[in-house]
Amino acid sequence: MERKKVAFYTLGCKLNFSETSTIARNFTEEGFDRVDFSEKADIYVINTCSVTENADKRFKTIVKQAQKVNENAFVAAIGCYAQLKPEELADVNGVDLVLGATEKFKITDYLNDLSKNDFGEVHSCEIEDADFYVGSYSIGDRTRAFLKVQDGCDYKCTYCTIPLARGISRSDTLESVLKNAKEISEQGIKEIVLTGVNIGDYGKGEFGNKRHEHTFYELVTALDEVEGIERLRISSIEPNLLKNETIDFVSKSRTFVPHFHIPLQSGSNHILGLMRRRYKKELYVDRVSQIKEVMPHACIGVDVIVGFPGETEEHFLETYNFLNELDISYLHVFTYSERDNTVAAEMDGVVSNKVRAKRSKMLRGLSVKKRRAFYENQIGTTRTVLFESENKEGYIHGFTENYVKVKAPWNPGLVNTLQEITLTKIDEDGMVRIAFAEEQVAVN
Repeated sequence: MERKKVAFYTLGCKLNFSETSTIARNFTEEGFDRVDFSEKADIYVINTCSVTENADKRFKTIVKQAQKVNENAFVAAIGCYAQLKPEELADVNGVDLVLGATEKFKITDYLNDLSKNDFGEVHSCEIEDADFYVGSYSIGDRTRAFLKVQDGCDYKCTYCTIPLARGISRSDTLESVLKNAKEISEQGIKEIVLTGVNIGDYGKGEFGNKRHEHTFYELVTALDEVEGIERLRISSIEPNLLKNETIDFVSKSRTFVPHFHIPLQSGSNHILGLMRRRYKKELYVDRVSQIKEVMPHACIGVDVIVGFPGETEEHFLETYNFLNELDISYLHVFTYSERDNTVAAEMDGVVSNKVRAKRSKMLRGLSVKKRRAFYENQIGTTRTVLFESENKEGYIHGFTENYVKVKAPWNPGLVNTLQEITLTKIDEDGMVRIAFAEEQVAVN
């Protein structure tokens, strides 16, 4: 009997990528062959995101893409948007199955004969029932793997739907994380990125147990000892949960790289209060200073939201000037968009879309300037690069430990290798040219 084919499309964050990868392995174990989303498949699985307006619109486009390749294919929607608005996704033409937060990991149980449904079938739990933890990691898709260590969030930020989509904060056991890390390293993958919804809150057990079995610091110190891993990277971590002990440990660590991504969201304490963030901007300054003191070459990325309700021109300029003066390396700029069932959606002081767009453009411009200044500061230094697998117009790309994007003439022998290089100059495309250590030896 011919094996059925399955294809996946992932919207959103690193966490979604890690979960898609785990779900894909389940399909393989059940006798399916995984193919690319552009190829003909019997079933297409779309892992959705709820963070931006755009992700909702893109879902419909992706369903159409799948139908173009195979109009009779079975289409399933999973992920955050599937939990928040299952009926809405089920109504999209061509969608056969919508699974919520707990059901997505058992997707193969919901597949019968893969015949098309007249309407989308929904299986979604109350989010309170999402109280168990499913570990996951992504391999095979990239040079680096995303390792999920935590899920859900207990914070009540006024703009965010993630607690509604993913439930309470809960973590993987330390034993399980270390086992997954070892499995990844055995695949020859050189870099692991730790991911979760609120990874600094790592250690909370299942079923709403608020007690931390382990701390985030204990997690990083244990991972640093796993053999075979060359690099570990911490993805986004809240400033109030990034402790000095972790920063100091990273600075001396064998595998953790000097790269932090720390959400700020606003440089105005007034707006931070409206957002119900758990810190003031002074704490943020303190975190950046602490990192730069022990790792002057560290790369620091920042999330920021523009156009939040009540953000006046003064508040925005306060954020702009705050970021301009801060020793950071790049920004991820999010334009605020109203989300159903959030406190912020009911707030006064709505900022017009035109103003939101203008502010977003200003901060994106600042990000380009910040990244350029950071790269210029790194020219002439010797770093280690992990090269990726694609040939992009005759070049191979990679990232240094401190997240400088570099390019070199294509050489398949460099794929998935770590090389010591010197950063020589910034190219027109914003990437950095390099010289290899052996070239310098030859020149000398």
